[in-house]
Amino acid sequence: MIEVYAHNYLKQLLKKDSFIWPHNLTLSRLVARSLRRRDKTLVQLEINDHNDYWPGLLIPLCLNIREVVLVVNLTQKRRLFEIEIPRLRDEGLNLAVWEGAEPPINGQIWVLDHRDLINAYRKNYLSSKQLIIPQGDLFSSQLRDALSIEIYSSNWDSLRRSFPSLSSGLINLHERLSRRLFSQSIRADSAVRMDSKDIVEMKDLLGAISLPPKPWNIVMETTSLGWASWAQLDHKLLDWCWHLQPLEPLQTLRQLFLDNPFIILNGSLHNDFQSLEDVVNVTVKLGGPIHQEPINLFVPFRQPLPNAECFAEHLLDQSRRLILGRQGVTILVLDDHRLLRKLTTELAAEFGKRVVFETTAPETNGVVCCSSRWWIASSEKLPPPEQLIVALLPISSLESPLTAARVEAFKQKGLDWFRDLLLPDLLAFIPRLVLPVRKNHGRVAILDGRLRSRVWGQKVFDVLEPWIPLERLLPD
Repeated sequence: MIEVYAHNYLKQLLKKDSFIWPHNLTLSRLVARSLRRRDKTLVQLEINDHNDYWPGLLIPLCLNIREVVLVVNLTQKRRLFEIEIPRLRDEGLNLAVWEGAEPPINGQIWVLDHRDLINAYRKNYLSSKQLIIPQGDLFSSQLRDALSIEIYSSNWDSLRRSFPSLSSGLINLHERLSRRLFSQSIRADSAVRMDSKDIVEMKDLLGAISLPPKPWNIVMETTSLGWASWAQLDHKLLDWCWHLQPLEPLQTLRQLFLDNPFIILNGSLHNDFQSLEDVVNVTVKLGGPIHQEPINLFVPFRQPLPNAECFAEHLLDQSRRLILGRQGVTILVLDDHRLLRKLTTELAAEFGKRVVFETTAPETNGVVCCSSRWWIASSEKLPPPEQLIVALLPISSLESPLTAARVEAFKQKGLDWFRDLLLPDLLAFIPRLVLPVRKNHGRVAILDGRLRSRVWGQKVFDVLEPWIPLERLLPD
């Protein structure tokens, strides 16, 4: 009966708000059924905005909240408490939620972020719980961030003071690593990949301790083959921070998905959850063709490639033309940090205070220069942009130790690391990059010559659909 009640509540809501995603009716019945049957459900959603399906997800939860864990990131959590729960309350529905570190005792929905999910799993708090994961496309990367380990000099000092018998070995290892890392650095404050034997040597030292303190206890659980390991150097202080991140974070929680029922809402079936195909018993594709407003797309022919000597000059010239005379906010995205700083400085020399670096309070005709990740994270805090300039396609760089380690793992499996790893990541990321501009009926310019010169560039054009080509820049 939960399916019927959820369906009726949602029909009433649809009568009041015709802009609610119409497939919420089907989604609510599907979620209610999975809650009742405790299925392992993977739902592929064809949808523009992941905020549109909240009513179809939450209304069944109002009617059946037993043993449910809702896994959300910070943005989703803010949306849940500031918009969705008050909207449900206006309809006479109360969503009882619990945010504590330990499981609720009164049957509320347990709301956890990814780090709290890992802690609850390690403490065996999730036994028999049903997991709900909205926007599953981001789950793997957010889980990787939550599982990451950062070890500072203070952690080495604390371990040495707590276990004096290890002091000499720890000092020798730290000094030896420091000399090698700084000698391998190719530029100031760079990230240097660490050797797998460093983890083995550290684990041999920690083996003499029965219960290592945090974060060293987690280091004991890492494996040199399944983790990326690198040092972030600080040349001013001659210090470094040791970073470790899992290559396949879902493997850490695989047993949880084997033992527990779950509902995962996803934008694509081609992602990390393919490893769970053997346990999923309900797979659904929901939604119809996505109707989006076309964007004006400016991609000049015969643009230089990023490795060309004239590429920096090309970026400056085209960016200057694109910014000149614009009345609204322009976002300029570039993931090469050194090139971004240089381009920001050169544009500021010409346009003055209009040009800012990763700031959420630009002028009305301001130009915000930033990385793609910063833009995605901060887009809700910025005014709707009139224009997005993508200086470089946001393809993960092999200079990133994490990307290099993932690529190496793909090579060992005999896979095509570009077409099977980097290109799918890019194609999933591009629509999110341009969505705020599309909503504002703005203009997108891509200044990367690879888009037209590489065969795979057509796939990028495809995921940007619908778009209207701009052959030349004309005044408004």
